[in-house]
This record gives sequence, structure tokens and C-alpha cells, in this order.
Amino acid sequence: MWRYPRILAHRGGGTLAPENTFAGLKRGMEFGFRAVEFDVMLARDGVPVVMHDPYLGRTVSGAGHVFDYDALELARMDAGSWFGADYRGEPVPLFVEFAQYCKANGIWMNIELKPARGFDRETGETVARITRAMFADQIAAGELDRVPLLSSFSLASLEAAVNAAPELPRAFLMSELPPGWEPLARSIDAVAIHTNHRHLTLALARAVRDAGFGLFCYTVNEPARARELLDWGVEAFCTDRIDLIGPNMA
Repeated sequence: MWRYPRILAHRGGGTLAPENTFAGLKRGMEFGFRAVEFDVMLARDGVPVVMHDPYLGRTVSGAGHVFDYDALELARMDAGSWFGADYRGEPVPLFVEFAQYCKANGIWMNIELKPARGFDRETGETVARITRAMFADQIAAGELDRVPLLSSFSLASLEAAVNAAPELPRAFLMSELPPGWEPLARSIDAVAIHTNHRHLTLALARAVRDAGFGLFCYTVNEPARARELLDWGVEAFCTDRIDLIGPNMA
């Protein structure tokens, strides 16, 4: 059952601000979004940071791998200039600060565990442990609609999250749903399936819903496609085009 917001701002501000930054969160809020999807991985010192790529150069100025740097070194790097001069100096967020900002501003979080190769379990365990501590009161009160959802393409990361914080909800990310997708999702007690809308069919959407899972799609940028997916029974999606698709689209 999907108990969360239906439309999420992808990586914060979609196409209107640098991804996975505080500036992105603020841009999304300007358009009324109070739900966000973002990516988390571990720096060299094991501290989680909000980044999509395991290497520098695309959105963060510099060279090398995220694991070549400690978190505070990454936090001093420029994650905004690639998008535009107005965002020069926008920092790489530390996960804890980013999540605290979301919580303080009533922004629900879909946290994608994005482990670098070889660090799947460490990433799932660390992020789950921190998230559980941050939302201990909401978990204890049974307010699960306010608790972040952990998602990942990495089954190992989700397995580690189960062991570290079984109370947190989890979603299994798959670009395409292969044969045997259901046992994989059940193995980590997933509450939802997240998939690329481009590979989804009406029959698959029905199969996911009939199996009792919530169904979420990424990344839907055309209003007509969004309406079609909602008609199919897709319960939620994220979008880059927060200027075209609002948070309350019917």
C-alpha cells in the first residue's frame, strides 16, 4: 500500500536547479513540492553525502572518485557551477544536514541508496541506522507516512538496511521488471516496486498492484504520460519537470 505523496521532485529541483543540493530543495518548495527523491552514498570516511555519481566531474567540480575524499572535503566542493553561474559555490550536502532540512520543512523523503561498487552493505547499514535514529519518534508513534522510504537498485544495500533498521520501509528499484521480480522484492519485505516508466506496461502495472506492492515510476516529465500512468494504477512518480507537473496533479 502506498501511503506517501504521489508526486516527488526528482533530486530536489528537477531541471530548474542543480541536482541533489539545498538550492534544489528550495526550488522545489517554490513550486509547492513537499516530497523529494535524492541519492546518498558514502565518502571515504564512511560519512554519507548527497550525490548521484560515484565520481566527480559531471555535477561536482574536481576529479577522482567520491571515495578519494572525506565528507567534509566533498562539502567544500562546488556542486552548482555546472548548472549556472548563479549557483557557483553550492556545496555537496552532508546527508544528515540534508535530511534534517527536509524534516524541518515538512518534506517527505525517498532516499535512494546509491552505493559505490563494493560498498553496498556499508551504505545500506549506515543510511538506515541514521534515518531510524532521526525518525525514532515517528516510528514509535506509528506515523509511518512521515518516515522516509529507502529505495535502491542494490539488493545487498536493502538487505543491510533490513538488518540495521527493519522498521524503515523499503522499495526495490528495477529499471525493468525481470522474471522473478516478486520473490526478490519479498526477500527484503519491500512495500513498493520502483521502476522506469518507459519499460512499464499496463499488464505489469496490474501484476505489481495485484501482488500487493505500491507502484512508483521514474522519471516522468510529460503530463500526458503522467496521466496515463495514474490511469494504469501507478500510485506515485518523480519528475524533473516541476514546472509542468505540479505536486497535486489529479
